[in-house]
Order: sequence, then structure tokens, then C-alpha cells
Amino acid sequence: MEKVEEFPANREHKDRLFKVVFSKKEALLNLYNAVNGTEYDNPEDIEINTIEDFLYMTMKNDVSFLFTETMNLYEHQSTVNPNIPFRGLIYLAKLYQKTVFDKADFYGSKLVKIPTPQFVVFYNGCKDEPDKKILKLSEAFSGEGKYRSALECEATVLNINYKHNKELMDKCKELRDYAILIDKIRRNQAKGLSLNDAIDVAIDECINEGVMRDVLTNHRQEAKEMLFTEYDEKKHIKNEKKISFEDGIDIMSSLYNKLEELNRLDDYGRAMKDPEYRKLLLDEIFPDRDKFDDMI
Repeated sequence: MEKVEEFPANREHKDRLFKVVFSKKEALLNLYNAVNGTEYDNPEDIEINTIEDFLYMTMKNDVSFLFTETMNLYEHQSTVNPNIPFRGLIYLAKLYQKTVFDKADFYGSKLVKIPTPQFVVFYNGCKDEPDKKILKLSEAFSGEGKYRSALECEATVLNINYKHNKELMDKCKELRDYAILIDKIRRNQAKGLSLNDAIDVAIDECINEGVMRDVLTNHRQEAKEMLFTEYDEKKHIKNEKKISFEDGIDIMSSLYNKLEELNRLDDYGRAMKDPEYRKLLLDEIFPDRDKFDDMI
């Protein structure tokens, strides 16, 4: 009997398809080899240690694992956020606590060897980005380089859009197939198809061309719902940002009117230039302002 590829249950479809594909050790090993230029062949040596529901409250897009002498964090993103290194630092620290600190004696006189951290972000958004870029935590430090930092965390961002990073794609079929699927969905949308139809047509095309055939044939509905949820999530976030922006305008208009009544418009001008003073002023004028915090 032909073995049917396992597909993780995901009733709420919070995982991205990228994460599900590369949560399988065979695919993850292929990706690791492609990224590092290695040729390891035993996927059972991989110890997946992804922290569920740690930082990501919406779409789950991270896979972490121990392999050889490395602690690896792989993250899939459709935007390049300059704060990625800080998030990586927090996540990696939690991983070290979970897998190393709680199991070794760090108070003794003997040096405890720890796995070398590797943080890779796989980017496939619509904004043009280079094949590879390095984001550093130190770029966020205040002080303009006046102080010597005790910490650094680098995120290697790899563009995995179709026709980018050809060498990487050639070494990892799962990554190339995923890039082809996403490219087909976008092309179908550009032709005027609805998101639902764009995904359906792309899946049919991929199956016919042998792209992710096993997953898309045996688990078509699950894969489709993950893709649909991911794109719908982006729309939801965009709408929420628009709402927050509009609410922020209303708040500042109310502040202006109140300060005008108090003959304190000079304070308004200062508040527009100084975020800290703006918060102090809102505390004073609107004491019950907790709901404003994310908008200012």
C-alpha cells in the first residue's frame, strides 16, 4: 500500500503552509543543507524544539531545531521588519533556557559548551528585496556607537520569491516548489481571479506539474485553508492598521479641542514633536486612556 504523507492536524489553520512543510524532518534537513552548503543525510539527528505560542499571536511562522552543533531558528515572513533581530534574541534566549540552561550546571567552574545560534528569515513578500541581507540587533542600539555592546544577534534574510536565490532553490526542492505555488497564486490574482479561485487554479497547476504533488493531492483542503487564512490575515492586519490610524486622528482632534478650551495650544505643538510629552499630556487630559496606548 502506498504510504500517504502525514499532514499535521490544524483545525484553526493558524500555521502557515511554509511551517507545516518544513516541520517535517526530511524537508527541514534539505533546507538546512541548502542554507549551509552541507550534505547531511540523517533527518533523525534533527531535534525540533519549536516554542508554540511564544511570540506569534496570529500566524505561526517559526520552526526551531537543534542539529549537530547549532541552535537554529527559521522564520517565514512576508515583510522585512528591522526589529526581527530583537525578536530572534528573545526567542533564542528562551530556546537556550529550555534546552540547555535547565539541563546543565552553569554555576560550576567548567565551561559548558552551547550550540551555535543560527537565525534565518525566509522572505517572500511583494516588496523588492535582495537575495540576501543581514539585519543586526546592534543597529537598534541607542548611543550612536558610543558604547561597546555586550550583545549581538544577526538575522540572515533570504529572498525565497520565485526566480530569487536560484542556487538555494536548486538544492531544496521543497523550497522551490513552495516558491512556485506562491508565485502562481499571485499571478492568478493579477489576472483578476478571486483569492479562492487563484488558490484553486494554482493548486491544480502545481499538481499537474508535479509541484508539491503529494501534499496538494492528499491534503488539498487543509493546504488551501492555510493559504487562504494567511492571505486573509494580511488583509485583516491592514484593515486594523487603517482603523487604528483613523482612531488616532480622532484622539488628537479631541486633544486639540480640549487644549483650545484651556488656552493651551502651545502644549499641543510640543506634544506633536515630543512623543513622551504627548503621553504625559494625554494622561493629564484623558486619565482613562489605556485604550489609546497602541495608537500614539
